[in-house]
Amino acid sequence: MQKTEENAEDKNIVWHEGDITYEDRCKNLDQQGKVVWLTGLSGSGKSTIAVEVEKELLKRGKAVYRLDGDNIRHGLNSDLGFSAEDRDENIRRIAEVAALFREAGMIVLASFISPYQEMRDFARERAEGDFIEIHVKADVETCASRDPKGLYEKAKKGEIKNFTGVSAPYEEPEDPELVIDTAELSVEESVEKVLNYILEN
Repeated sequence: MQKTEENAEDKNIVWHEGDITYEDRCKNLDQQGKVVWLTGLSGSGKSTIAVEVEKELLKRGKAVYRLDGDNIRHGLNSDLGFSAEDRDENIRRIAEVAALFREAGMIVLASFISPYQEMRDFARERAEGDFIEIHVKADVETCASRDPKGLYEKAKKGEIKNFTGVSAPYEEPEDPELVIDTAELSVEESVEKVLNYILEN
C-alpha cells in the first residue's frame, strides 16, 4: 500500500510492512480486492444499487463491504460540514478507508456524491489500480422526485446551503468505467449491469 506524502514528512512515523502481502490476502479470499466507487447526485440511486449489489456479491461468496455517505457522517466524519473544504476532507478520509479494505482483499462498495473530480481521482490513486468508477446518473428533476425528505425543495428555498445540484456544483466523471442512467433503467437492470461489471473485471 502506498504511503501518503504527509506521512513521509514526519520522521517519527515509519511505514510498517507485515509479512502477509496483498497477494496473500487475495489468494486466501479467492478474489481481487477492489474499490467500486458509485458517484452521483443525491437521489440518483447510488445507495439503492449498492445495497442490492452487496447482497448479490455475498450470495456468490464474495467478501464485500459497503460504505455509505450518510452512515460515514454519523461517525468517522461527524465533525465535517458541507463546505468545499469539508467535502474534500470527507472524501479523502473515505478514500483512505476504502483503500484499507481493498488492501485486505475485499470488494468495497463506496456510494458517495463525491462531487469533485479531483477527489475521485485521489480515491482512484489510493486504490492503486483496483478501482471502478460508476457514474449513477439522473437529472436534478428526477432526483428531486425521489426525495422523501424534501431536501431538494428545502435547498431551492435556501433552507439548506451548499446542496449539490442546486447551490453547489457536481462535476460529472470525465471517464468512468460505467455509466448507469437510473432515469432510463430500473433498479433491477442497474444492479445487474453493476454486478456483471464487477464480476467480469
